[in-house]
Amino acid sequence: MLGDRYRASAAALRSLSAPEALAIGEARDPDVFSRHLSEESHGVKPLRLHAQIARDLAIAIVSGAYKPGERLFGEIASSERLNVSRTVYREAVRILVAKGLVSSRPKAGTIVNAQSLWHLLDPELLGWAFEKEPDSSLLESLYELRGIVEPRAAAFAAERRSEVQLYAIRDCVERMAKATLRTEEGRTADRDFHVAVLAATGNSYIASLATSLGAAICATAFYLHGTERAQLDTVPDHRRVYEAIAGRDSDRAEVEMRALIRQAFLNIAGPSDRRGLGKTGCSGAPRAA
Repeated sequence: MLGDRYRASAAALRSLSAPEALAIGEARDPDVFSRHLSEESHGVKPLRLHAQIARDLAIAIVSGAYKPGERLFGEIASSERLNVSRTVYREAVRILVAKGLVSSRPKAGTIVNAQSLWHLLDPELLGWAFEKEPDSSLLESLYELRGIVEPRAAAFAAERRSEVQLYAIRDCVERMAKATLRTEEGRTADRDFHVAVLAATGNSYIASLATSLGAAICATAFYLHGTERAQLDTVPDHRRVYEAIAGRDSDRAEVEMRALIRQAFLNIAGPSDRRGLGKTGCSGAPRAA
């Protein structure tokens, strides 16, 4: 459970200036700690204290509240403001260091790293990136990566899949159709579909991307579900990918997966983010007849 001291600090944090609050992890949300306490009261297992502090600081960093090169408050000041021990705060910073978000050195302090040093495919970091409105360049880059990897993976799957693997892909489509993407079950089936396609490539290196890409799919789906943006029904798009893989039509599987990834991007991106798609791996292509 969150410690009593951390509970008390939730109220104290609201009296801080905006920079001070951001510096100890409110991530632009004055009710972030209240949300954690609400989750706890509803039976959601809370993170350990140091992990919670790391999460809040990470969200502040990936959401742009902290810029690369900025220095976080020192260990003593931050631990006092949070009313936690220095050991707890030190452990939180170690998590951020391990994920490449910050560098921490004696005398120099804790400094936010350049984005190029972040471990962007870390599943936990992917989740944090979508706790707030995601950075538009990161969002487009993520879908550019998916647009490069997944269409070719679908083509390989069409050529190499086994009957067992094909059944797994079909089962995911049926689960999505039954539950819809507006439910947790449907979003889980969506993730499982893409993971199953990667597994069906027969390529261990491609399949190893399942953890990261699966986390990305879950994070983006959960984020979209929490917005007012209309969520289009992409089950028919997934079914077309399945049918191409079932028919061992690698060219069609590649085209259909590329169209699916492009539609997923357009579904989540705001109007101002829908730029440059023709230059990315998300670029559309006419569907095979």
